[in-house]
Amino acid sequence: MKFTEEHEWLRVEGDLVVVGITEHASEALGDVVFVELPEIETQVAKGDEICVIESVKAASDILAPVDGEIVEVNEALADTPGLVNEDPLGEAWFFKMKVEDMSQLDAFMDEDEYKDFIG
Repeated sequence: MKFTEEHEWLRVEGDLVVVGITEHASEALGDVVFVELPEIETQVAKGDEICVIESVKAASDILAPVDGEIVEVNEALADTPGLVNEDPLGEAWFFKMKVEDMSQLDAFMDEDEYKDFIG
């Protein structure tokens, strides 16, 4: 897994990248009550706002970590947004992307670097 400074995790599955938020981020958000997912086949550029997460504390955006195309979204989050709090590194993934250039992932932190980052 790779991690961004925006507290997203990325997991490579074949030629796709699965994106979610870290446990640290889900704890900081508090109880998640709503998740707005992107449309499938949406072309995104790194830094584009793709998802909105609303919790009892705040609303946050999930940004595209890399350039690519959204090919699948986790529909379960629309019905059960609390999954983000229950299983942020597993069942609560947000979307899968077909990435134009996998070498973009080299810029992100590994797990040890992320743990140092969040201190």
